[in-house]
Amino acid sequence: MDPQRYGESPIPECGKADPGRTAVDELLLQDAFNLHKPILAICLGAQTLNVWCNGSLVQHLMTPVDHSPGRTVFDAHLVRVSPGSRLAGLLPKGDPLEVQVNSSHHQAVRVPGDNLVVSAVSPEDGVIEAVELDSAGHFVVGVQWHPERTYTHSAFSRAIFSVFVQAATAWEPRRIEASVAVS
Repeated sequence: MDPQRYGESPIPECGKADPGRTAVDELLLQDAFNLHKPILAICLGAQTLNVWCNGSLVQHLMTPVDHSPGRTVFDAHLVRVSPGSRLAGLLPKGDPLEVQVNSSHHQAVRVPGDNLVVSAVSPEDGVIEAVELDSAGHFVVGVQWHPERTYTHSAFSRAIFSVFVQAATAWEPRRIEASVAVS
């Protein structure tokens, strides 16, 4: 994500921006928001969602937590899920609101975008790990980790995809009422 999109100059640790991907991601987000389609944004997708909603990013994390151990580390670090969030509703009742996640990112949400609320943080360093749209009627969740990589062994990962699929299955296009001409 080009830091200029949120008003910052790039630092050397940032990779080269991909304007083509950014353009496509923004078109998809615009369409999904206009039509109230469910959104599950993962890793760069969560960062793109946040910037698209006028938030900003930490360009390069430098904390005691290793947020980028790689694809093969399934339980990289804890996240603390916010009570009352969509993500909290996916954890078994009575269980602690902390869960192990995998991780392979060096950027993260600095300031949540418009109408996005923080729904998970890394308790050791405070890095924002998930955001959700503050709207009961529109499913929008962005997670910084990769639940698709831990689907087979993590009930939490399976629950994330299950609730997203349920939201997508229930989605219907908004109806536009026809105007009645009065003569």
